[in-house]
Amino acid sequence: MLNLDRFIVEFDKGLRTLLSQAHSVRPYPDDQVAEAPLSEAEKTRAAALMRVNHSGEICAQALYQGQAMTARDPAVQQKLQQAAEEETEHLAWTAHRVHELGGHLSVLNPVWYTGSLAMGAFAGLLGDKWNLGFLAETEQQVGQHLQSHLAKLPPQDEKSRAIVTQMYTDEVAHADMAIGLGGVALPEAAKMAMKLNGKIMTGAAYLV
Repeated sequence: MLNLDRFIVEFDKGLRTLLSQAHSVRPYPDDQVAEAPLSEAEKTRAAALMRVNHSGEICAQALYQGQAMTARDPAVQQKLQQAAEEETEHLAWTAHRVHELGGHLSVLNPVWYTGSLAMGAFAGLLGDKWNLGFLAETEQQVGQHLQSHLAKLPPQDEKSRAIVTQMYTDEVAHADMAIGLGGVALPEAAKMAMKLNGKIMTGAAYLV
């Protein structure tokens, strides 16, 4: 059970994820990439895709937070917290790009955060091997999603593409980390449920 101090820390993390501006330790992947001319329709589409990616990173923050809260092995907790720091950078990159494109962040982010936090905590309660397996499957599905966005973004929008490409590299590394720490493959039914949940989130975040 969480003590009061731990609860306050975790509550503060949630507020900062949802309400404060994220910061990146690494340089932004698109720093050295020139802005290409985009039509208004292309800007709208690119902003919507990057908004989806930002909402995905909101979910990732909550998942890692929930998983770390209930993970049993201190080494697993440390790795989850380390991965969460990299996901915070993704938050900064995607939010910045959405605003550059004249878009807005999803108004449903608090809903995504709350649901993902509960899912992460539940995964941790199942034991570390299932917790890590859930993480690996999540990152693999996110990687597939990011690859699909590279195909949907305007070809000349190299700034957005640079961000998505670096995010993909990081997500693959997180999945490999989880498997290396002992994560096991999830049942097919669980994988399908996760894909369905992901489709609901991406569809809604694309619109609002």
